[in-house]
Amino acid sequence: MERGYNLVSGGTDNHLILVDLRNKGLTGAEAEKLLDDVGITVNKNAIPYDPEKPNVTSGIRIGTPALTSRGMKESEMEQIAELIDITLTYRDDEIRKAKVMKAVKSLCERFPLYSNI
Repeated sequence: MERGYNLVSGGTDNHLILVDLRNKGLTGAEAEKLLDDVGITVNKNAIPYDPEKPNVTSGIRIGTPALTSRGMKESEMEQIAELIDITLTYRDDEIRKAKVMKAVKSLCERFPLYSNI
């Protein structure tokens, strides 16, 4: 919200966040692809009264269980929010994209799925 994104519920009520991207000039499908390209998985998702087609959508759904199961906390969530914002704001900047990919890789290495393997 601090970065100008509209959350459908007005906040983070639970482990799922539905983001309305219309004010960012992006569709859910575009955002899903941009974020997937840097290693961040979200799902395109319809918002209430969505003007876009179901296979395009105006929003994305972000889930935190995959992050908390790795042991990530609030500080990592803030970092991920920043990485998402950079990716969606500077979508044509390949240098920033490479930096985001590096940061995502670093987070995944710091918080592996299975630490004892």
